[in-house]
Amino acid sequence: MTARRGRGEGSLYWDERRQRYIAEVTIGYTPAGKRITRKGSGKTKTEARNKLKEVLRDHEDGLAIAPVNFTVGDAVRDWLDYGLTGRAANTVSKIRNLCEGHVIPDLGARKLRDLSAADVDRWLAAKAKLLSTSTLQNLHNYLNRAVTRAMARDKVKRNVVVLCGVPTGQPGRPSKSLTLDQAKALLEAATGSQLHAYIVVSLLTGARTEELRALRWSHVDLVGQVDADPPVPPSIQVWRSVRAGGDTKTKKSRRTLAMPARCVTVLCQHRERQSRAGNDDLVFATSSGAELDAANVRRGFRAVARKADLDAAEWTPRELRHSFVSLLSSGGMRIEDIADLMGHAGTRVTEAVYRHQLRPVILGGAVAMDELFGKV
Repeated sequence: MTARRGRGEGSLYWDERRQRYIAEVTIGYTPAGKRITRKGSGKTKTEARNKLKEVLRDHEDGLAIAPVNFTVGDAVRDWLDYGLTGRAANTVSKIRNLCEGHVIPDLGARKLRDLSAADVDRWLAAKAKLLSTSTLQNLHNYLNRAVTRAMARDKVKRNVVVLCGVPTGQPGRPSKSLTLDQAKALLEAATGSQLHAYIVVSLLTGARTEELRALRWSHVDLVGQVDADPPVPPSIQVWRSVRAGGDTKTKKSRRTLAMPARCVTVLCQHRERQSRAGNDDLVFATSSGAELDAANVRRGFRAVARKADLDAAEWTPRELRHSFVSLLSSGGMRIEDIADLMGHAGTRVTEAVYRHQLRPVILGGAVAMDELFGKV
């Protein structure tokens, strides 16, 4: 006769539908009086008992096992639905498109508890043959956040995504800057266009496109204070952007920029035209007075680029900001001063990302050594 199992050892039975042995034990009760159970399954009784012991060990350690049917796709969809609060609509749309285009189709059917670091490595390696490194970094980041959220909700033991590095992907489209001659040609071609003032202010102040699109006339000083001590030049207050909440990209980005005379002249003419049209709020707007969006700016900029004999497909509005840095650097301005104008917290991003012109040859060391040792 089979010995009766001890109290608390649970039950062991054969599941005809699954064709497996099931070991089950009650670990407690819900406030409604419903039993809370943990199960382990196996092809043999011993395998089922061992699996149950593993499950109970995880429970005692505070680690919950993900439901059998909870997949990577479920985790990603949950994060997309509830983990992106406070993000701008365009940002949410971009994240959702990448997740639904790459993460869910490739890994979505995988059970979350079975996802391994090797799975993620193979997936990223395959994507590296098609996508840029920055896109790979975004995909890794999104999957990491989704699994972290699932782990915080007891759906999985650990996040294997953090164990995986991001491989080098395909080279993306490199940013570049206009030469001085190209910049002059672009300013000339912009004359008379709807984006004339926008292009002049963007190129000559280095403000970001999302900052200029949010600029109000109340934040523009076209006169300055000549009699002040020291004198205050005409300026624009870059205090807002079209980002969620109206905040600038960083705290350092909130800055006031003095305007070159050309900007002041163009903006005065621009404001006069806008006043006749009855628009006294936004500095840069559509013909109907609505706020410009990124597509409006790209479309208008490409038309001007073509008129300036530039390859419109090779240039974007954000490269006006890159050109601002490179032209100032070529003119001899200190990189620290340029970083302040850009709203950067330091010089690293200014140098690594935005400055494309070569530095002038540094002669000081060579001159000093010639003086010390003489010329051969």
